[in-house]
Amino acid sequence: MTVLAPAWSPTTYLLLLLLLSSGLSETQDCSFQHSPISSDFAVKIRELSDYLLQDYPVTVPSNLQDEELCGALWRLVLAQRWMERLKTVAGSKMQGLLERVNTEIHFVTKCAFQPPPSCLRFVQTNISRLLQETSEQLVALKPWITRQNFSGCLELQCQPDSSTLPPPRSPGALEATALTAPQRPLLLLLLLLPVGLLLLATAWCLHWQRTRRRTPRPREQVPPVPSPQDLLLVEH
Repeated sequence: MTVLAPAWSPTTYLLLLLLLSSGLSETQDCSFQHSPISSDFAVKIRELSDYLLQDYPVTVPSNLQDEELCGALWRLVLAQRWMERLKTVAGSKMQGLLERVNTEIHFVTKCAFQPPPSCLRFVQTNISRLLQETSEQLVALKPWITRQNFSGCLELQCQPDSSTLPPPRSPGALEATALTAPQRPLLLLLLLLPVGLLLLATAWCLHWQRTRRRTPRPREQVPPVPSPQDLLLVEH
């Protein structure tokens, strides 16, 4: 039984590999070419704070990992969810103010953040503290928002419990760990590389076999059959 392979050229296999790898990279990408933070975000937050009841209860995380840039982004992710909740119970005037603030932090939804981990704990506070922290996170992120790739921040992390803290390591060991820790997109590309080379080699083999079948072989030269006259001449 002969199995017919699809008539794909090696270039087609290579293009499919590039599309697959770029698709995986894009799903993990969290970067911004243009700043999504406006210059008057503090004014919008202050207007909302003046209109709201200062003691309106909300919750904020109490044990997020202390990360300089990722921590600010994580807190904005949780604050943006609060803005969406408040809009569902607010009046028309407050909805407009909430939407203005929500527009300032809505850029966090462009990144594929993982759901908050089960280890994350929340404490109750008032809305004024949440808005104040939101303004502080935007101030911290604004100079870096177009200069950093936040793909390593897509998973919210909790502070480790004191009972499970590992023993302290030397600065040299910490530096070596930071240098050798691969990023997820790079690791995916490294895993895809052998598969791509195998597909490319298979495509070339199929292409070579198909070309060989189509090339006509030279006919074998059959010696002419001697005539009876020739045989008589040879005998004489």
